[in-house]
Amino acid sequence: MSDSIPVLTIDGPSGAGKGTVSRIAAARLGWHYLDSGALYRAVGVAASWANLDISDPAALVRCTFDTAVVFKEDAKGDLRVWVNGSDATDELRLETTGAVASAIAAFPEVRSALKERQRAFRQAPGLVADGRDMGTVIFADAPYKVFLTASAEERAERRYNQLKDKGVSVTIDGLLREILARDARDAQRTVAPLRPAEDAVLIDTTGLNIDQVVERVLALVKT
Repeated sequence: MSDSIPVLTIDGPSGAGKGTVSRIAAARLGWHYLDSGALYRAVGVAASWANLDISDPAALVRCTFDTAVVFKEDAKGDLRVWVNGSDATDELRLETTGAVASAIAAFPEVRSALKERQRAFRQAPGLVADGRDMGTVIFADAPYKVFLTASAEERAERRYNQLKDKGVSVTIDGLLREILARDARDAQRTVAPLRPAEDAVLIDTTGLNIDQVVERVLALVKT
């Protein structure tokens, strides 16, 4: 029974560090990893490639079922995301792609279409799932739940440094505006709004490094 397979959910807003923490935690535990945000971004990219109207939920649902998404590690051990047979990792990381993903995630029909797809990642010996509704909706029965947060200013600075290292020209003020807008959009959507599960452990990552956060998260898991 898949229900008996342990799941660690790590939810939180953009820039809280959940992706990095989740990947490291999964590797340390020897568990599978689900980047739920990448699935939404992949649908957004596929919709863009097909020139679909992203305000049309019926078209997006069809795109959701038609889009093949595969996670692969490259020679360096970095996670790459393939969409319909093409490596779309770099495009998935763009700020514009994140904005599209947030917009289409507001459609209940799209969220429903992706629900079972996400739950299929629950395989032995365990799963670490990061996103925005992993602990509240997708894996509501998960025995381990974490909600990471950080100040909007720190999240903007982290994102600025990431993009600067990649040679992308952005401003902290612009990123801060985007983060605040996305926070509001994610928190106010009618279906699966961004919020901690009632039984989640809240960890404020402001001022903490990745190793410190990982250790706090792993301390919650009994293996």
